[in-house]
Amino acid sequence: MPAGLNRALLTLAGAVVAIVLAIAVCSVAIVAAGGDPLHALTAFFDFGASERAQSNSVATLFNRAVPLFIAGLAVAIGFRMNLFNIGVEGQYRIAAICAAYVGSTFVAPAPIQIAVIIVVAMVVGGLYALIPAIMKVTRGVNEVIATIMLNYIAINISAYLVRGPFAGARAEGELTVSTPPLPDSGMFPDLNFVFGWFGMLAPTREGGLWGFLVVAIVLGVVLWVVLERTRFGFDVKASGLNQSAALAAGVNPKRMVIAAMVLSGAIAGLIGLPEVLGSTGSFGTTFTSGLGFLGIAVALLGRNKPAGIAVAALLFAFLDRAQGPLQFANIPPSVIEIIQGVIVLLVVVANEVTNRFALRLEERRAARQLKVTA
Repeated sequence: MPAGLNRALLTLAGAVVAIVLAIAVCSVAIVAAGGDPLHALTAFFDFGASERAQSNSVATLFNRAVPLFIAGLAVAIGFRMNLFNIGVEGQYRIAAICAAYVGSTFVAPAPIQIAVIIVVAMVVGGLYALIPAIMKVTRGVNEVIATIMLNYIAINISAYLVRGPFAGARAEGELTVSTPPLPDSGMFPDLNFVFGWFGMLAPTREGGLWGFLVVAIVLGVVLWVVLERTRFGFDVKASGLNQSAALAAGVNPKRMVIAAMVLSGAIAGLIGLPEVLGSTGSFGTTFTSGLGFLGIAVALLGRNKPAGIAVAALLFAFLDRAQGPLQFANIPPSVIEIIQGVIVLLVVVANEVTNRFALRLEERRAARQLKVTA
């Protein structure tokens, strides 16, 4: 069996074993919480009693997966170069509020309006990620510490802006605050027509199936090409593996640190746009948080590969969607977070075990070949 196929099968087997073990561990947690594991398993696959409810559940699953997928891509770029961009959380929040506000200040044809919003989000996210990159290459500041601190700064700046300079009009007695609403030309067209292809009713919850799904797919393909089929992707990987060797080969590691962090931040800036352009039309105090931190887990589970990240994002979205059915089954929704954490932990351990096992098999194969040639 070819070495590449052998390693791929070992990786797949390790992931399956890790997920099975995670289910077993979480079954114990469900029993400890006074629930029934079989009822929990049934709740995970409960998409609703009516056709409309099922369509809404499917749309919710994909709508949740899209920002998680983008977050995983943003984190994975840094991981490819042994950079831990923990600041994705702050980068996407500051980018989302700036993009939402800028998009509300003018009206243009839909392609121009949406393009400007996307560009603003990417520029703001990239510039915010540039700060820890410059600190690292000029002063040697650890990017983990720098990005964690910048997260708090970005979160509080966003909270100030949405209640201050960027605040929109608020009705009397309304508790939530948000930026001014985007014009109709700033809202991304939905993909509800896709449900008709499968004989399903169009979803009606949260704006239906968000059209930003198409952008996420294109982004994943483009990023795969850039990282796997271009000189830039090779330089990123080489700089992450061995900066001294990369420098000897003519690659500037400091420049690659800046490029990787800025690209990671630019992609992070897109995380909040599916919600802004597909549902809310603004950035408010109820804006979804925590996606940046979940992106770390998604990237680890997907092994920093766009295809793997897509599968991990769908898995996390599938688990998140089950919170409602779990509550109806009298099972604490916190079980979902336990499952997600255990899966990531066990998959990381399984990856390390399978990598070592595959390496040992390759060494034995090489030793046998040497004996044959001798």
